[in-house]
Amino acid sequence: MERRVLWVAILASFVAFLDGAIVNVALPAMTRELGGGITTQQWVVDAYLLTLGSLILIAGSLSDTLGRVRILRAGLLVFGVASLACAFAPSALLLVVSRAVQGAGAALLVPSSLALITSTFSGPAQGKAIGRWTAWTGTAFLAGPLLGGLLVDYSSWRLVFAINVLPIAATFWLLRGLALPAAAADDAGSPTAAIDVTGAVLASVGLAGTVFALIEQDRLGWGSPAVFVPFTLGVAALAVFLWWEARTAQPMMPLPLFRTRNFGMGNVATAFIYAGVSLGGLMMVLFLQEVAGFSAALAGLASMPTAVIMLLLSGPFGTLAGKYGPRLFMAVGPIVAGTGYLLMATTSVPFNFWLHILPGILVFAVGMSMTVAPLTGAILGAVPTKQSGIGSAINNAVSRVAGLIAVALAGVMLGGVLDFDSFRRIVAITAALFITGGVISALGIVNTGLRGVKQTQAAA
Repeated sequence: MERRVLWVAILASFVAFLDGAIVNVALPAMTRELGGGITTQQWVVDAYLLTLGSLILIAGSLSDTLGRVRILRAGLLVFGVASLACAFAPSALLLVVSRAVQGAGAALLVPSSLALITSTFSGPAQGKAIGRWTAWTGTAFLAGPLLGGLLVDYSSWRLVFAINVLPIAATFWLLRGLALPAAAADDAGSPTAAIDVTGAVLASVGLAGTVFALIEQDRLGWGSPAVFVPFTLGVAALAVFLWWEARTAQPMMPLPLFRTRNFGMGNVATAFIYAGVSLGGLMMVLFLQEVAGFSAALAGLASMPTAVIMLLLSGPFGTLAGKYGPRLFMAVGPIVAGTGYLLMATTSVPFNFWLHILPGILVFAVGMSMTVAPLTGAILGAVPTKQSGIGSAINNAVSRVAGLIAVALAGVMLGGVLDFDSFRRIVAITAALFITGGVISALGIVNTGLRGVKQTQAAA
């Protein structure tokens, strides 16, 4: 039964992570057909991250109150329908809208799937399970560009969305008749628990306003009311959101959780690390296609070494972190990953993938393998089992919002054009984000018991 639960969690998250990555390599083909240039590319990425990041918190609350499996099924259905809408979108606007609906479906999937693991497994087995979950979902995130490139080159970019129905169907099949422990299934839920609708609205408005302004300011300028007004309203809404969450009886983001040291510091590290993941991953596939002249398939193939290394090493590193504690791995891993991007800063004309890019990719892959499972385990191990859904949701929200903002600022960092100079600048910024995440982990993370809530709170 435990193995089946693990595969349900892996497949449910796999489809969300796959879609977050497989799209990147197809962006040039989308804009060639639908138009819009870099702005459309940013919105196709950020519409997904926007709804994912803003709704994942309330999805975590729903997972804890209405039941993991119930929310998981709803997420699979929404995600599948939205994927087909993306595949048949006749315009850039409808594609962006469908991507936003996809993000809402993904928001329901990720916290529920991780909560299934933390509620079903305990002790060293939990670290091993999280390591396997990390390996497979990380592989989806990093191997997605290869699959997307093959579909773009040999068929159509539209298939990068239609293909989602396969893992969704497999997850529904595995869920049939699955008998879960009461703590894991929680199908009865808590019908008397209130849902923080006000918090969800404030978070969504805040993120939508600020991200819209960050993307459009490169085209319209900060002096434009179409940029300044949404940005001001967005920042104000986010400030009111924090005020509301500190005072409401049923917050969708319980702020006291951040007083637990590993949870609070782990999420700060997450913000820097996943900003680097999103920014570096997007710019890599765009640079290889639009500057280096690679086909979509070859640009995607460049991600394969990372996928293979993470598949092989994430599980063992998760097991080691469960045995020895996460601090060392969370400190060293991001610094190693950042060093990989620093190696890519040697890129120049004439371009040589084997010398300029591949060594950095290999070093980055080892660093991420050391980082992701210990990071996830440390954060989820710092919250009580009954709050594992919202704990997972907060961590995923932090990572997606960090990526959302990094992608929204990509145009500013590029200076309006992607070339060798701007690529070197981007990889240096990416490296700095990773290294900062490692330093924060070294200073802030402590090694505690697998569910060391009391110990970590005392250490804080």
